[in-house]
Amino acid sequence: MPDFAASQLINHLEENLFSVLEKQAREFDTPELPLIDLSSGSPRQPTAPEIIDTLQTAAANPVNHDYPSFWGKPQVRQAIADFYQRHYGVELDPETEVAVFQGSHIGVSGIPRAIVNSGQYIISTDPCYPIYRSAAIQAQAQFYGIALKEEDNFLPDFSRVPDEIAQKSGLLMLNYPHNPTGAMATAELFDAALDFARRYNTPVLHDFAYAAIGRHAEDAPVSLLARPGGKEWGIETYTLSKTFRMAGWRFGFAVGNASIIRAFKKLHTHSYSTVFGAVQDAAITALSLPFDRMQQQVAVYHQRREWVLKTLAEMRWPISTEQGTFFLWLPVPATDSTQQFAERLLKDAHVLVAPGTGFGAGGEGYIRISLTTDDAALKTALERIAALRLFA
Repeated sequence: MPDFAASQLINHLEENLFSVLEKQAREFDTPELPLIDLSSGSPRQPTAPEIIDTLQTAAANPVNHDYPSFWGKPQVRQAIADFYQRHYGVELDPETEVAVFQGSHIGVSGIPRAIVNSGQYIISTDPCYPIYRSAAIQAQAQFYGIALKEEDNFLPDFSRVPDEIAQKSGLLMLNYPHNPTGAMATAELFDAALDFARRYNTPVLHDFAYAAIGRHAEDAPVSLLARPGGKEWGIETYTLSKTFRMAGWRFGFAVGNASIIRAFKKLHTHSYSTVFGAVQDAAITALSLPFDRMQQQVAVYHQRREWVLKTLAEMRWPISTEQGTFFLWLPVPATDSTQQFAERLLKDAHVLVAPGTGFGAGGEGYIRISLTTDDAALKTALERIAALRLFA
């Protein structure tokens, strides 16, 4: 059988961090010591029953058996606009400032292709969600990561971007609450990003995946679009996966600058399929849930964070408590590299974590663990790790 070479683009892509972790999970999961996966960012709690009820009813509706529109149903785009008005005080035109797609991965990888030219720079952070680096490769662009420092609360300092790179920037990509560090954006951070955008005529893409998961229930993360000039210079992607525990449903959207939305929609018609109409109907139900129901959806992560942080403190693990998302960013012992420590947890405790270096060179010295597994498995994982006496 012929063995055909992959394209140059494919050869330039790094191995997907999460596919590597998935392979490791299969290798080390044994009946004698079942593996506990703390690397996954997939919410494992059930979706709200009213959302499921809507899907079941909508699946039987013949209207949803035809090909959906590329643009999404007018009702779902209106629901998105209403959601942003209600939660962030941002007014959106559902016709020109909203795009829907199958999961926000499509947005963060597709929008760069829609607006960045070959040879330009995509500027983000180091560490960052790995797909931002591959998005640059797919857009035939260069990638520059602003090094994040713990002493700066893992917030980027835009003055560190060399002027010759800033001058060739085609997109600034941010993600707060931040994956993987859990850092929370301030209004001042977004204002500084928008100042950078104006100075270099560069649009800003904010990946708002963890929009509902701050440090605690009362700590609402900041939307870029809610800042002065945010909608003019920026676009924000949002996923229902985290806020509404709908990871497998694959519904995401982008809102903001109409010219960026227009370019992405054109790319969408050539590159991606559409969202099943019944899922769109379920998304309308999710986006229309009252605020207290949304808080119930994510309350489990806040509760887990509190007792996990307490348990880690009992192990003498030095860790910042000022973290959002459903991840925790943990420093590794000084005796180990990131990779060595991740392998040690895997081999000695059968606990799978995400090594910080998978998110960029700036992730050296850290691992990321997830709070999405159930309480019993999380408790067992922490007991296994405590038995290693890492910081005794």
